[in-house]
Amino acid sequence: MIAVEDLHKHFGGFHAVDGASLQIADGSITGLVGPNGAGKTTLFNVVAGVLKPTSGRVTMAGEDITGLPPHELFHKGLLRTFQIAHEFSSMSVRENLMVVPGHQAGETLWNAWFRRALVAEEERSLVKRADEVLEFLTIDHLADEKAGNLSGGQKKLLELGRTMMVDARIVFLDEVGAGVNRTLLNTIGDAILRLNRERGYTFCMIEHDMDFIGRLCDPVIVMAEGKVLAEGTVDQIKANEHVIEAYLGTGLKNKAVAGAAQ
Repeated sequence: MIAVEDLHKHFGGFHAVDGASLQIADGSITGLVGPNGAGKTTLFNVVAGVLKPTSGRVTMAGEDITGLPPHELFHKGLLRTFQIAHEFSSMSVRENLMVVPGHQAGETLWNAWFRRALVAEEERSLVKRADEVLEFLTIDHLADEKAGNLSGGQKKLLELGRTMMVDARIVFLDEVGAGVNRTLLNTIGDAILRLNRERGYTFCMIEHDMDFIGRLCDPVIVMAEGKVLAEGTVDQIKANEHVIEAYLGTGLKNKAVAGAAQ
């Protein structure tokens, strides 16, 4: 689905992404982990069109999408969520979903004035779709609540719901579990698994909760210092000495030697 080839993103002399190459298989839930400052979110931002790369290439299903802006990628089915939810706080939860699909009839002045029946019919269809999404996510009881009143976890579910209002092919999730209580995190995890298995969504997710990653993701890709350090199952990643060194500053052998010396 996605291939990243020798990607670089520099901010002056700082190389946030420094030659990263990776692939995200169609139909997978791929985890992207690594210590703070590893370049994960910057890589997301480059792939999703928020930032233009310094060099390198990104393809989606074989099509070169390097440097395309987010609105063009949106229409190709590439969507992303953010670590901090971006809801329209004064609008209802249902309305937050209804505004997602593009090219709505009511967006043109001509239709709003002279084709009101068309606009009304499309709005009824959007209401139905939004309510189906909310029921899928088990937050249909919040349909008329102002989005700004939701908890952090409920806002993450709302962001996930936005991706369901269009024909998403791949969704990039940036720390979907950050600040979310365990009960809601399980609900979010259930929704991601169902979207993957029942609707064929491909996901790539940045996450620090390794239990959450272990439940959902295969493979797991580790980044460090702007590069891809390792890839494998969550158990393989946890046992990888280079990964342990990147996180803790010491490898298994060094820890064993230190332990023996004590």
